[in-house]
Amino acid sequence: MRTISPDQLPVNADGSIFHLHLKPEQLADKVVMMGDPERVPVVAAFFDAIEFDGQSREFRTITGTYKGKRITALSHGIGCDNLDIVMTELDALANIDLKTREVKPDFRPLTLVRIGTCGGLQSFAPIGTYVVSEISMGMDGLIFFYEGGERISDFELSEEFSKHTQWDKLLATPYFIYADKTLVEQIGHDMVKGITISASGFYGPQGRHVRLGLSSPERNKRIESFEYKGLKICNYEMESAALAGLASLMGHKAMTACLVIAGRYSGGMNTDYKGSFDELITKVLDRI
Repeated sequence: MRTISPDQLPVNADGSIFHLHLKPEQLADKVVMMGDPERVPVVAAFFDAIEFDGQSREFRTITGTYKGKRITALSHGIGCDNLDIVMTELDALANIDLKTREVKPDFRPLTLVRIGTCGGLQSFAPIGTYVVSEISMGMDGLIFFYEGGERISDFELSEEFSKHTQWDKLLATPYFIYADKTLVEQIGHDMVKGITISASGFYGPQGRHVRLGLSSPERNKRIESFEYKGLKICNYEMESAALAGLASLMGHKAMTACLVIAGRYSGGMNTDYKGSFDELITKVLDRI
C-alpha cells in the first residue's frame, strides 16, 4: 500500500491537515462549499446543532446537523488554484490515514455542492436567477496537471468553443467538465442549467477592463453567442471547473449552483442579494 511522504502531504503537529486545519472526524460526508468565509456562519445559522467551528487563513469550517443530516459548511477562497488545495485536502481527510500516511482500503465518497454568486451572460438568466453549472469551462489548465485530466475533458466541445470564440493560442487550452448528473437533478431540477466559465481572474479574464486594455475586447460577445447541443454559456464564476474536474478524478460527486448578481449583458449589478442567497442555501441544505 502506498505511503505518502510529508513533503507530498503536510500534516500539522496536532494531526490536522496542513491548510484547512481539519481532522478527519471533523468532516461530514456532505459538504456545502462557498468562496467567502463570512458566508459559512450564514449557512451554519440554519443548522440545528454545531459540533465544530474553526478557521485557518481563508478556510472557515463549521460542521453540524441540519434536519438530521450531518453537513460541513466550508469556505474555499477565490479561484481554481484554491480548489486544488481544498479538494486535495478534503479527499485526504476522507481517504488517507493521516497517522500512517497510507491510502485507506475502503473509499469514502464525498458529496460536494458549491454555492456562490456569479455574473449572468444571457437574457434568460437575469439578476436573481439560480444557475446550475451542468458543464464548467476552466481557463487555467489545472486538471491537465493530473493523470486522467484529458479523459474527463470534452475535447469536442473545447474545439468548437475555441473555434467560435477565436481563442488566443497564448491562453491555456479551455477544458470542459461535466458536473455529477444525479446531483444536478437532485439539487438543481428547477434551476437554469447551462455552461459556466470558471475564469482565472475577476477583471480581465471575465472581460472587464479598468485601466488596462483587453487583448480581445470582443471575446465576451463571442462567448455569449456560443451554443453547443442546445446549451449556452450562462455565467462567469471562478471555481466550478476545478471542483467538478477534481471531484470526477477523485471519485466524488460535485456540482455548483450560483445566484446571478451581475447582469453582464445588461451592465446591472445587485449588491443587496442576502434574501435570494438565503433561499439558495435552504434549497441546497434541503436537497443535498
